[in-house]
Amino acid sequence: MTIHIEALTLDVIIGLLDFERERTQRVIIDMKGSYRYESENFVDYADIVLLIEEELKEKRYELLEEALLGLQNVICTAYPQIKTLSLKITKPDILDKCHVALSQQWTF
Repeated sequence: MTIHIEALTLDVIIGLLDFERERTQRVIIDMKGSYRYESENFVDYADIVLLIEEELKEKRYELLEEALLGLQNVICTAYPQIKTLSLKITKPDILDKCHVALSQQWTF
């Protein structure tokens, strides 16, 4: 099975610049993970959304790289049955002419 969480939009403190540390900004999270489904071995998408939201709001990361690694850790700790994981964090409002994003894929 593959779980998809797409366009999860949150307002969080994330970034290095002074104004990024003072007020929240919009980020968009995309996640995809594969796992072997068995009757009691499912992945709760609502729980993962909550994990992502709590991690980003509590940690207030400076770097997207650190945020991706933090999300990977919290998701895989809660759901060790996940065999592949792909995460992407987009900052749609930081630059006027484009969206910027960082992504990473893992195989376990």
